[in-house]
Amino acid sequence: MSRLREWLAGGPLIADGAWGTELQALGLDPGAAPDTWNLTHPELVEAVARSYVEAGSQVILTNTFRANAIAMEGDLDAINRIGVAISKRAAMGKALVFASIGPTGKMLMMGEISQQQASAAFAAQAAALSAAGADALLVETMSDIEEARLAVAAAKSTGLPVIVSFAFDSGRNKDRTMMGATPEAVAAAMVEAGADAVGANCGVGVEHAAAICRRLHAACDLPVWIKPNAGLPKMEGTAILYDVSAEFFASHYVALREAGASFLGGCCGSTPDFIRALVSARCASS
Repeated sequence: MSRLREWLAGGPLIADGAWGTELQALGLDPGAAPDTWNLTHPELVEAVARSYVEAGSQVILTNTFRANAIAMEGDLDAINRIGVAISKRAAMGKALVFASIGPTGKMLMMGEISQQQASAAFAAQAAALSAAGADALLVETMSDIEEARLAVAAAKSTGLPVIVSFAFDSGRNKDRTMMGATPEAVAAAMVEAGADAVGANCGVGVEHAAAICRRLHAACDLPVWIKPNAGLPKMEGTAILYDVSAEFFASHYVALREAGASFLGGCCGSTPDFIRALVSARCASS
């Protein structure tokens, strides 16, 4: 049995919630790269991670989503390694640490970067995260299957379990990625790429997540990772607001579990209260 499936032997695991919006609440400027706070404000990054552990998260991520050489500049090796160290301190042995790897922000199919450039960036990030002691690697918020293939290949070279998650937010039914990929196409491609789990994060709200989860689960036998947004963002002045309550979010727990979710958490706009509500919903449905 793989490590990932051993972790899931007791049923679905509760993951964490949003990082970017939580760091913004602590003073991160909108549009600024949260990853740099691993170096400049590690105590605040750790406070976010610890708040999710205290809320009941069994899996927490790292503040490393943009820390690849194409998406941002800086001491990326330090940002990635310290990001893992921060989350491991916060986890206190109570939660697994899955290190976050996001997209490059450039379009392969438009020739903005080459496959070699993308592969090198992902490989360097994955190596730093692995060396720092992450339990697994999460390739998240992908929209392009080919970019995801490159990221999975780089992540798999570390020997760690690899989860890959896509943002489904386009098409008439909001069931395609920005690049037009369906859940079925994503599942087939990621099985071929050797991913250990597949999923959906960000994109639309929790009320749409069960349908996506069900299709991913039906299309392959991999565990399914699900982390929807706290609804769709709304602008109020310069502030970005999410108006879905933690209780409404958690009311979908049973539907998501029955749809085949192996990991459940929240993405943009979700908070530790969302995780506490998910934990309560899990306990109530046991």
